[in-house]
Amino acid sequence: MACIAVFNHKGGVGKTTTVLNLLGAMAHAGHDPLAIDLDPQAHLSLIAGNASSAEESIYAFYRDGRALSELVRATHCGWEAVSAHLELSKVDTQFGKGPNILNRLRVGLARESLNGRRPVFIDCCPLLGVLSLSAIFAADRVLVPVSADYLAVKGAQQVEKTLNALQRVLGRRVERRYVITRFDQRRNMSWDILNTFKAHFGAELCESRIAENVSIAESPYNSADVFAHAPSSRGAADYRALFEELEQSGFFGVEAGVRQPAVANA
Repeated sequence: MACIAVFNHKGGVGKTTTVLNLLGAMAHAGHDPLAIDLDPQAHLSLIAGNASSAEESIYAFYRDGRALSELVRATHCGWEAVSAHLELSKVDTQFGKGPNILNRLRVGLARESLNGRRPVFIDCCPLLGVLSLSAIFAADRVLVPVSADYLAVKGAQQVEKTLNALQRVLGRRVERRYVITRFDQRRNMSWDILNTFKAHFGAELCESRIAENVSIAESPYNSADVFAHAPSSRGAADYRALFEELEQSGFFGVEAGVRQPAVANA
């Protein structure tokens, strides 16, 4: 199974919500996903009841060299996670931006065989720094949630430029998918944005769309994914459709030769 980084430069696009609900869909489908919360805001960790001290979070992996497997904890959502902590915001200034730090997560996952034998989802912070770059370096695929508004279009185009610029560094093109969130079919602008994305991203735009839905917004407040909170809701149907589309397309699988050797220069 693949390691998926869920990333966007822009906040408020449903990034953590998408991670939460794809993890839920995977768990309901009988998989054993692992979440890595790489956002100092630690929203995914809070929702999953997995908030912890800095010493028991992913920050200890960077600061103290703790093994990732030592930091994995069960959550009440039915999947396991490595939690985040506010101290993560110091990683850029404490460790610089050299290849050792940028490759540390990738190397850690490979050393402990955490990638490949189970699906791994990395919830990235919305800033392009050491943490987000580390996630992209470690990932087999990148999933980019984009909300149906004008600024999100600009944000998605910037993400594409970033991923394309990393192609030379990684020695491969980062496979990616874009998924539209907060889609309101009553608004003409939503359809205009959908057509813009189709023209720009083509087959890399998911056919499934996540509609604006109360149940999706309510579920984090209830510390649950939308399947546990409102399994019959439109939101659950949308995220189930997204999961099935990505699964059937092979986005969650690892193809031979996809993972690359360590990056020499960054």
